[in-house]
Amino acid sequence: MELISLAILGILIVISPGADFVLVLKNSINLGRRAGTLTAVGISLAIGVHISYSMLGISYLVSQNEALFHAIRYLGAGYLIYLGLKGIFAKEQTSPSMVRNEKTRQRYILEGFFCNVLNPKTMLFFLSIFSQLITNNSTDNAFAMGYGIYMMALHMAWFALVAVLFTSPLLQDWLNKFKQRLNQVCGAGLVLFGSALALKS
Repeated sequence: MELISLAILGILIVISPGADFVLVLKNSINLGRRAGTLTAVGISLAIGVHISYSMLGISYLVSQNEALFHAIRYLGAGYLIYLGLKGIFAKEQTSPSMVRNEKTRQRYILEGFFCNVLNPKTMLFFLSIFSQLITNNSTDNAFAMGYGIYMMALHMAWFALVAVLFTSPLLQDWLNKFKQRLNQVCGAGLVLFGSALALKS
């Protein structure tokens, strides 16, 4: 694959709306820029996990083990549904100032991390890409590692940008008027993503 094609593919994958986007959006509009950015950090760290096991060939083994693959799929679906229901039924949201607390910071990093790392679609994407990049040639493998770092940086940059844009003063006043409704919509979106993942044959 050509470098430019891979770079463009990475951008398209990252900006495609999905559970990660909905989660960052939800945390950003309800808890502020810091919470959204911390969620982006967790997503980026999860990408590092996908890259690591893809390069080690573990994802291939998982994809060939139907029982293990389905276990991961249902675990990921359950987690998305849990996050969604929590958003739908939450009556009061944490103040953005509380995100400065260390335990609270870890919470949003972990939310982003598990939302992405438990997604088998992400696992299969990296498996398909790295199966073409990894060879017995050390130069090719170094390039594959570089591409993995690029994907981590891309996820971090994009979702941090989402957090910044949706907490900008231009949008903040408007979003505050519909905060609870948007929270419920984002929660419903996560439930739908999780349900679709669980029901997919």
